[in-house]
Amino acid sequence: MARLRSRHGLPRRLACLLALLAGAILPQGASAQGAVPSAPLDPEVLARIDGAPPPELPDTGARDDRRRLTIRAVRLTGPLRLDGQLDEELYETVNPVSDFIQTEPAAGQPATERTDLWVSFDEQHFYLSFRVWESRPDRMIVTELRRDSFNLIQNEHVAVLLDPFYSRRDSYQFMVNANGGRIDGQTTNDLQFNGDLNPIWDLEVGAFDGGWTAEVAIPFKSLRYPPGRDQVWGFTARRVSRWKNEIAYTSPVPDGIGLFGIMRASAAGTVVGVEAPAAALGLEVKPYVTADLNSDLAAAPRVSNELGAQFGVDAKYGVTQGLTADLTWNTDFAQVEADQQQVNLTRFNLFFPEKREFFLENAGTFSFGGRGGDVPTLFHSRRIGLESGRLVPIRGGGRLTGRAGGFEIGLLNIHAGDEAVSRSEPTNFSVVRVKRDLMHRSYVGVLATRRSRAPGRPAAGDTLGVDGAIGIGDNFTATGYWAQTSAAGASGDDTSYRAQLDYDGDRYGAQVERLVVGRRFSPDMGFVRRPDMHKDFASLRFSPRPRNSDFVRKYSMSGSFTAIDNGAGRLETQQISGDFSIEFQNSDVLSVNATDQYEFLAQPFRIARNVTIPARGYDFRSVQAGYTFGQQRRVFGAFSAERGTFYDGHNTTVSLRAARVVVSRQLYLEPSVSLNWVDLEGGSFAARLVSSRITYTIHPLMFASALLQYNSSGNSLSSNVRFRWEYSPGSELFLVYNEDRNTLAPRFPALSNRAFIVKINRLLRF
Repeated sequence: MARLRSRHGLPRRLACLLALLAGAILPQGASAQGAVPSAPLDPEVLARIDGAPPPELPDTGARDDRRRLTIRAVRLTGPLRLDGQLDEELYETVNPVSDFIQTEPAAGQPATERTDLWVSFDEQHFYLSFRVWESRPDRMIVTELRRDSFNLIQNEHVAVLLDPFYSRRDSYQFMVNANGGRIDGQTTNDLQFNGDLNPIWDLEVGAFDGGWTAEVAIPFKSLRYPPGRDQVWGFTARRVSRWKNEIAYTSPVPDGIGLFGIMRASAAGTVVGVEAPAAALGLEVKPYVTADLNSDLAAAPRVSNELGAQFGVDAKYGVTQGLTADLTWNTDFAQVEADQQQVNLTRFNLFFPEKREFFLENAGTFSFGGRGGDVPTLFHSRRIGLESGRLVPIRGGGRLTGRAGGFEIGLLNIHAGDEAVSRSEPTNFSVVRVKRDLMHRSYVGVLATRRSRAPGRPAAGDTLGVDGAIGIGDNFTATGYWAQTSAAGASGDDTSYRAQLDYDGDRYGAQVERLVVGRRFSPDMGFVRRPDMHKDFASLRFSPRPRNSDFVRKYSMSGSFTAIDNGAGRLETQQISGDFSIEFQNSDVLSVNATDQYEFLAQPFRIARNVTIPARGYDFRSVQAGYTFGQQRRVFGAFSAERGTFYDGHNTTVSLRAARVVVSRQLYLEPSVSLNWVDLEGGSFAARLVSSRITYTIHPLMFASALLQYNSSGNSLSSNVRFRWEYSPGSELFLVYNEDRNTLAPRFPALSNRAFIVKINRLLRF
């Protein structure tokens, strides 16, 4: 197996060029001299450990009566040479942690494949070293190379959770596969994962006769941790043997949680003995420049091949070891990938996720009230810089996020809009978010937003909300919120609240919810899918695991009931749904769903061009069957077909989603198809959406991708082509081409707009 330092088969000259341009973040001198003998830990440090006392070298792991692992990190006398060889003195004189524990398929049993783990550090870096044993190396599934591709988790890989504040709720994640592909991210409140965090760190992978190896080096300056020389961190490592469909951790995680255990800081073990350096200045500055060529044939006046250029800068500063300030001026998001289009046969708006990097890092801090399809979002950052589908320039702003004691803090202020440039009124956006940790997986918090009232636009709606959660054990959670908006002239019926009880065990599950959204509830910086509603929801699930089955891993049977009234007490929606699924040992899933639904339309609903559904009540039923092929295959995806009555007619849907065709280690396609044939009394129509993402990875830090989409509803054919090269740690070059065409044109779809953009930035660390 090729190592990362060989540049994965790149031509030698190109590999040399990459090495010269990228530089190195790690010292490449002689190997470490060995481990420093462990010193006695301060009694205050020992008292903080939620688990077993740490062992003395050469042992590095000890377990308590709940089998939670405490690891003693090893101090090195010199820097670790990153080459994936594991031939330094450390690996000969210090015993690794090797007793990983399964969560799938046999929860609580020892892992069937051995994994050796060493945790060490020096003055500048925190190191993780893995020797991953494989009984059948020929069956290893390693198809991903690109950084931050979530398909990596369906490969043979190892992963680590770090909780430097020992908060038992917030954490970093680092994942590595046998190709040298990597994912990094952060999790908030044990469950909200954000994969858009890209700290600077390095790795090398290698191979030996019985498997593969990985060495990871994370600079201390890439992490946030509390003050003090002696640290106590939450820690969990995961090993996935994909060809066996086996998942194992260093500390037990709740049964049935599977891959999500790497996000559960509350179930993590502990690492002690890390002597972290005092915080440096912690200043990062990233200036950028862009050049673009634009055409917009639908604009008035028409724009054709117009040249443009701009520059700006982002900065990051560690105010304290727990709080980070991010500043931006003349922000640019030209490199952001286009939205994946969706078919919408409902009368409610679609929610599109945020993809812009500045808003994504620490985004979980600003989350509020829990998640769910009908739950309003009080702060949705896409409301900044986008207005009625138009881009609005972001002139500058900043935010402060992080932890201070038992508080999680998020402050944001952004100034957007420029009447001279984009005919948009200058607008100021402000958000305050404070949460207080309480007990185990519990918190109480407040969120407030304000959008300035610009001349010539409707009065903005300030928002204030209070939320909280109580976690009991590993599986029971109670969440709730209350919020109010205060737009001028909209007083009364402008509140929303929610109460939810959720038990999510491996064998049983249950949920009850009460959600109210007032008719005038309108968070000006948020998103409300469905106003004027009183929703009651209940569901039950039974998921038995057959004993000693070589074929079936898990059955799941569930039923749910939903009733939604408007503020006047009129029943608008009622749905009874039943689901049955079988998860096979090879990770395939067969599912069947049956739904009985009632919908009342108070007003006619225009569902398609020249097709309108009259206002009245409707009963309709449908059955859906699907089969999901496990992602360990070279060709996989989720196929489904649905047939049933639909309002006053019928609907047939065939779809393919989450699909992937692996052509080689470097090239893959991700097709997606949604075909809907709707036959109603008012007319018939077809809604077709076909898309595919094509990705070619030259190197883990260099790739090209294209997203091609055809949408019959909008008569559009669009393409978004991107090339990204991280030519130096944290510094990137982007080449982007965007194009939209009208498929109703008599010849080849006529051009509507297009743009070619070049963007380069450079990270400077002080």
